[in-house]
Amino acid sequence: MRAEDLGLSRNLQFFKTKSNPGITPKVACTTIYQSEKFSLCIFFLPVNAVIPLHNHPEMTVFNKLLIGKVHIKAYDLANSNKSDDSNNPSKLKLASLKADGVFTAPCNTSVLYPTSGGNIHAFTAITPCAILDVMGPPYSKKDGRDCSYYRDIPYDALPCKQIFLLDYIIRYSVRLPIDIVLLQIDRLDYIIRYCLKQYIWLEQSCLAND
Repeated sequence: MRAEDLGLSRNLQFFKTKSNPGITPKVACTTIYQSEKFSLCIFFLPVNAVIPLHNHPEMTVFNKLLIGKVHIKAYDLANSNKSDDSNNPSKLKLASLKADGVFTAPCNTSVLYPTSGGNIHAFTAITPCAILDVMGPPYSKKDGRDCSYYRDIPYDALPCKQIFLLDYIIRYSVRLPIDIVLLQIDRLDYIIRYCLKQYIWLEQSCLAND
């Protein structure tokens, strides 16, 4: 799937907003579909915008960079069978580094799992970016899938440079920390849903003709 399949381009007005020194760039989001089983949304990040280090408890997530260039840093908790210790969230957690690099669209879809694949990750936009997120099941506070945020600390006690300590910051009922602004772009929903339906119809037609 490409940005064009969803009616998106680098000419979106959101990407043309000028950054102001000292002001945190705003991250925008449009939700295309959401149910109890999965959610489908797109995040829009202007230059230097950050989605901080956060987890996806008991969730499988597909990430697809549609537009731009982004730095991704991702961790998995070390020696743990759970993606999050909800009984003791403030405890320092040992984690292994799974990704720390720059990705440019078009690129492969990344998949993270409850205990592997970089379940705890952060995004920093190098250029204006659009990222498609498919989460199943989606965040749900009542079902114990709340979103938590962390900061990473190099663990100098070990010789391996790929091991870090993750320090729990705050649990936010599926909201971003106070210094990150998340905007909901409702008017884009209709355009993207229409383009997505057309894309699915075209794919099904091609399969039927094969």
